[in-house]
Amino acid sequence: MRVPRLALTVAAALALGASGAAAADKPNPAADAKAFQDYFVKKFPKVAFDDFVNGPYSMNADMRKQWEEKEQFPPYEFALDAGKEMFAKPFKNGKTYADCFPNGGIGIRQNYPTFDDKEGKVITLELALNRCREANGEQPYSYVKDEMASLTAYMAYTSRGKRFDIKIPDDPRALEAFEKGKEYFYTRRGQLNFSCASCHVQSPGERIRAEILAPALGILNAMPIYRSEWSGMGTISRRFVTCNSQTRAVPLEPQSDEYRNLEYYLSYVSNGLPVSGPGARP
Repeated sequence: MRVPRLALTVAAALALGASGAAAADKPNPAADAKAFQDYFVKKFPKVAFDDFVNGPYSMNADMRKQWEEKEQFPPYEFALDAGKEMFAKPFKNGKTYADCFPNGGIGIRQNYPTFDDKEGKVITLELALNRCREANGEQPYSYVKDEMASLTAYMAYTSRGKRFDIKIPDDPRALEAFEKGKEYFYTRRGQLNFSCASCHVQSPGERIRAEILAPALGILNAMPIYRSEWSGMGTISRRFVTCNSQTRAVPLEPQSDEYRNLEYYLSYVSNGLPVSGPGARP
C-alpha cells in the first residue's frame, strides 16, 4: 500500500516547529526534542515511551509476537560474535580499537554522534571507527558492509539499556549542524517527493508495500540492524542510503556532512531513550 502524500498536519507542524517564532531566530534543540517526543507520545498513547526503540514491533501485535520468538535466536548474533572478535583483535602495530575511545570503547554508543569542537563537525561512531583504523595504519572499512555493521553491533550491545545522551555544545557550528540535520529530515526529494518525515513522522504504523513504517522517535537506537530484506546486517549509513534510493532520490556518500548532520539531529531528538541495538527488522 502506498503512503499518501499528505502535507504535515497543522498540529504536527506546530509541534515539530518546536519553539515557534523564537526558533526562527535562534535554534533551540532542547525545545525541538521535547516537541518531537511529545508529538509521538500523543500520536501513540498506547506505546510506552521506551518501546519506541522497537520500531514497528511497538505498533503491531502480530509482528511483535514473531519478533519476540526470533529474539530467542536473534539473526544478528553472528554479527555480535564477529564484532566482539574484531574489536579485541590487535592492529598490526599492536594497538586496538580500545585505544581510540573513552572507557576502552565499552558502553559508549549512547554518546554518539558527538560534536568535535576542533574540527567543527559531527563525528559519528562509524566515522570514529574508521579514523581509528587509519590512525593505526589499517584500511578503512566500507560504511555499508558487514565489517562496520559487526563492529557497531558489538559496541551497541555493550551499551544496551543506556539512554541516548547526545550533547549539543553552545557552539554556533554545532547548532548549525543540528539545524541542517533537521532541514534534511523534513525536505522532500526524489521522484516520489518524499521527505524522511513523510514516512517516519506522518505515517509510522502504516504499511508501505509489505513493510510497517517505524516511528522516527528511537529509530536510531536500534542500529545497526539485521534486515530480512537485506539478508544481513546494515549500518546507519546503509539505512540512509537505502531510504534515499527507495524514494528515488540520489543517495549521498556515506558519512557525508549531510548524513552526519541528519544522524546528529535524529539522535538528539531521541535523547532519553535506551540503546536497543543491534536490532532486527523485516
